[in-house]
Amino acid sequence: MSFSVDLFWSFRSPYSYLAIPKTLKLVADYDVTVNLRPVYPLAVRVPGFFKRADPRFAMYVVLDSRRVAEHEGIPFRFPQPDPIVQDMATLEVAAEQPYIHRLTRLGAAAQMDGRGLAFVGAIAPVLWDGRVQGWNEGDHLAEAARAAGFDLAAMDAAIAADPDRYEQVIAANEKDHAASGHWGVPTFVYRKEPFFGQDRIDLLRWRMEQKGLRRRDAAS
Repeated sequence: MSFSVDLFWSFRSPYSYLAIPKTLKLVADYDVTVNLRPVYPLAVRVPGFFKRADPRFAMYVVLDSRRVAEHEGIPFRFPQPDPIVQDMATLEVAAEQPYIHRLTRLGAAAQMDGRGLAFVGAIAPVLWDGRVQGWNEGDHLAEAARAAGFDLAAMDAAIAADPDRYEQVIAANEKDHAASGHWGVPTFVYRKEPFFGQDRIDLLRWRMEQKGLRRRDAAS
């Protein structure tokens, strides 16, 4: 019996990036499909979120995500440039968001193709692992996409021709995310039960094992 999990995920979230290695290992080792469903980050999805949040929230996320990456042995650096155009002094989020709109729509395109997890598994490290300065320049994204079997130029062209189609996919993801029982990312949802955070993957696996999940080498 194959198992299916929805994963609500954001390109700006450090924890979303940090969840990718364990998620890929889960899919490789167990008879489970993870349907990656990209959503916009809180800075875009909830206008004014960071202005209302306690300033210690962002400070802790920076500290903790670096600590998690060190503990897990995951190469990590906050993206340069930030996928969100935001004045970090005033926390004002710009009206125009070229980076996160492009990234999230690309994620939606990969989702529609049934390969969302493979796409973010290729693209997220370009933003987050520290090897690239200016991830949005040159052919960094295109090369990573190509290595995973995607034609980035063709995806960009399809999105430019009908952006509303991809926005509708993202809006549906955000609606289902809101209904899942949690608002943050990454949120895994199995049988309507949410598991929030990259540190809940083992708990998610445990729950599925209760329902009969088996390793792929034992599933046959």
